[in-house]
Amino acid sequence: MSPALPSRSPDLQQLRNEGYEIAVTDRGHLVLRHVPYVNRQRQVGYAEIISKLTMAGEVTAIPVTDHVVFWTGETPCDQHGVPLPNMVNPGQHQLEPGLTASCSFSCKPETPYADYYVKMTTYVAMLEGPAQVIDPTATARTYRVVEDEDVESPFVYPDTASSQAGIAALTDRLRGQRLAIVGLGGTGSYILDLVAKTPVKEIHLFDADDFLSHNAFRAPGAAPVAVLNTRPKKVTRLAEIYSVQKRGIEPHPYAITANNVEELRGFDFVFLSMEGGTVKRCIVEQLTKWGMSFIDVGLGLKQNNDLLTGVLRITTSTPAKRDHIASRLDFSDPGPDDIYDENIQIADLNALNAALAVVKWKKMNGVYADLERECFTAYTLDGNHIVNEDLAR
Repeated sequence: MSPALPSRSPDLQQLRNEGYEIAVTDRGHLVLRHVPYVNRQRQVGYAEIISKLTMAGEVTAIPVTDHVVFWTGETPCDQHGVPLPNMVNPGQHQLEPGLTASCSFSCKPETPYADYYVKMTTYVAMLEGPAQVIDPTATARTYRVVEDEDVESPFVYPDTASSQAGIAALTDRLRGQRLAIVGLGGTGSYILDLVAKTPVKEIHLFDADDFLSHNAFRAPGAAPVAVLNTRPKKVTRLAEIYSVQKRGIEPHPYAITANNVEELRGFDFVFLSMEGGTVKRCIVEQLTKWGMSFIDVGLGLKQNNDLLTGVLRITTSTPAKRDHIASRLDFSDPGPDDIYDENIQIADLNALNAALAVVKWKKMNGVYADLERECFTAYTLDGNHIVNEDLAR
């Protein structure tokens, strides 16, 4: 959680100033604690109201389209123990680890809630009123000091995309991982773009090359001329871009070779988006020896008359499935006629290659369904064919 969020948002600060116990999670939820209500036995209990947050950076935005909140207690009732009508939507919701709702409430106003102060206090009043009939001292305004969690978020500002979609608990399966991306060319830079939006703990970037004009045309975003004129390292430039949103991005402005391959030991996962040859063979052999999982990506295009044809490749290696690697990866060194400039790179295909690799990584972590457990995928540009082979059993 960012302790600064409530103080920078007038509506959240007003909730705190009036004594409500609120907390903002780094998964994008607003939690209001100690809300009194009446259960079916006419007993007063206390639970939490939870709302998804819409943020504009570090301040809240108006919750125009979201009038629903979540509830962690029993079915709320009036002072007679009769469930409140036309309000409760039954069904458990796993919002994020340690935050499970028993149901949701829906009270849609004629005009959208002006802010989160209005939204949250509206629901508090509905629950608190019946409770105060039974116990006049029951209140959600405790004026207790709520200490912000002393846990550094993997993001600079909350991931409200996951909470808005209701998948914070799923994306949390990626939390805490340490990733390495070896090679930050076209495909590698798009891999970074995608994994930087996940709650992994660290992303280490390994590449020795400068960020030049041709890189700007096959990488995410746009680079100003002034930046290109300084010839920054690829990893330095990309780390600067993504560090405004994601913490834990570590640039390493050098290549991985046989002399320093030990630096990859211990990562939770490695993406290889580099040229082939003996260096890649060494890296693959060491990752295999250490029992590490990795994905190697490849993009092979050629010009056939006046059209481009080719194949995108995603090869996955895990301790459970490695016997296909020797036949799937090319470890031969470039010949005298192989010129780097002829290795055609197109941003849209680089992005697709990266997306397929990151989707596979998310499958391996239980975010997406993975029925076939394929460890080799090939996308053929002509015909738009995708082939999945080398299935892990």
